[in-house]
This record gives sequence, C-alpha cells and structure tokens, in this order.
Amino acid sequence: MEATIEVRDLRKRYGATLAVDGLSFVVPPGRVTGFVGPNGSGKSTTMRALLGLDVPDSGSALIGGRPYRSLRHPLNHVGALLDAAAVHPARTARDHLLWLTHSHGLPRRRVDEVIELVGLPSAARRPAGGFSLGMRQRLGIAAALLGDPPVVVFDEPVNGLDPEGIRWIRGFLRSLAAEGRAVLVSSHLMSELEDTADHLLVIGRGRLLADIGVRELLDTASGGWITVRTSRRTEAMTLLAGEGARVAAVDRDTLTVAGLPAERVAATLAAHDVPVRELAAHRASLEEAYMELTRKSTEFTSLTGREA
Repeated sequence: MEATIEVRDLRKRYGATLAVDGLSFVVPPGRVTGFVGPNGSGKSTTMRALLGLDVPDSGSALIGGRPYRSLRHPLNHVGALLDAAAVHPARTARDHLLWLTHSHGLPRRRVDEVIELVGLPSAARRPAGGFSLGMRQRLGIAAALLGDPPVVVFDEPVNGLDPEGIRWIRGFLRSLAAEGRAVLVSSHLMSELEDTADHLLVIGRGRLLADIGVRELLDTASGGWITVRTSRRTEAMTLLAGEGARVAAVDRDTLTVAGLPAERVAATLAAHDVPVRELAAHRASLEEAYMELTRKSTEFTSLTGREA
C-alpha cells in the first residue's frame, strides 16, 4: 500500500458551523509533516474525516488512495493517536495491546516489540489507569505501530512528556519518516515542530493557508534583515546605503540592514576599516512565523498562490 495521505476538496459542516471548507493537501512518504492552525481551524475535523470517524459532506480523505472505512485491517495501513486516554483504565498496557493484535490478526510478538520501541517495558503489566499522561502517550504510540503501518497520524504526541520524552519523540518521528512512512503530526508547540518537521500544513477557518517547507517559511518570515553593531554607525550607514542596502538606525551603535547578504555587508565595512562588534542575520522562530501567518488568516491569503 502506498504511504500517502491525500485530502481533496474536503468540506464538513456541523449545523451552522463550516468546520472544513474545500481543504486539499498531500502528505507524501519520507518526511514529517506538521499540521497546525488556531483552535477551531478544522484540524481535528480533518483528522477525524481521514480516520473514518466523521463523514465529510463532500470531497475525500484517503490513505494510500483508499478511504479508511474500506480498509479491512486498518492497523496494517495507518496508525493513529488522537486521544491518549482512549484505553480501559483497568486493563494493563500489555493486555490492551494484545487485544488490538487479536482484533487485527497480528502476531503476538508485536506487543513486546512495540512496548520496547516506545520505552514501556517496566510498566507493561501495570493498569493503564495509573499511567501519567506521558506514559499514556507512549502506549497510544505503541498501539498505533502494532501493524507496522506505512502511514502514521499523531495528534499532540508531545503532551505530557517530560524533557527526556520530548527528546525521544523528536528522534522517533524522524526515524519513522526515514523508514519511508508518511508522518502527519498535529501540535500547538511550534518549538517542537521546528526541531522535528520537514514541512508544514497551516490551516485557518477550515482553509489552507500554507503548504510549505519549514526552512522556506522561516526564511520568508526572517525577511533577510541583518543586525550590525558598530561604534561608527553613521559611516556604516552611508557605506551600506551606497551599496544599495536599506538601512535603519536602532540605537546609537546598532543598525538593521536589508537588501544585502551578510557576506557583502561584512566585506563593505571591512574594506573601509569600520569596526564591527556584531553582525547577525535575523532568524525568526517557527512560532513567530506561525503567529504572523495565522494572524492574517482573516484575509484568506494562501502561500500556495491560490485564494485559500
């Protein structure tokens, strides 16, 4: 089965509320794709439609070219974690996984394999009701991987994890993508996606705002500005403006420069013996880029070049 998620012209309305409005995107294999947007943007509805929990009014949400409800053994095709609390509290972690393997005709050995994979061997025979949120997240990820699926969909997998767990999930998600799987991850923690995702899907009001690589989005948000600190501010401004840069004074010894690469700024000032205490390209964080993008969502402008 092809490791691809494909959403085409998806629409879903709940009464008077239009939750998803003509949403289209593709999640290919081999990369981690972050799925982000403000509360109420349509992320949960989209994932529920993808996993057969909601029926779209129109359009399609396909896994490997097929709707979820047509998959005879879904765990062999897609692993999903939408709610880490969706486990019987009196059932042990191992029994929970054994029940899932039995229901899908999977080999029992997969239970111990995924327990080891997510770091739960010491807790495998404990009732899940006593688990912390982070442990329940690990159990949910173990369940999602029982069928060794080519597609994985995780909603907020970092919730409840301690720093060690967060470091683990970063590497784990990237390893899944490196194995050729399509990995779709919804998260509100932009700092985690910045270190994990290769690509972002940003939605607002049920529409696509951006389908863009993380590096490309950061470069766009950074704006190409360079900060220069020098004791000869006026002279530096004159020299750089003469080279075609846009220069603005921030304080008595700090400038912001746009329109010239950092290497040319440095070379121009060095050629005239202008001392430089700092020369640094402005680098926006993913959180800054995301906030700016979603702030404009009311304009319905998409970075894909189409009206969102």
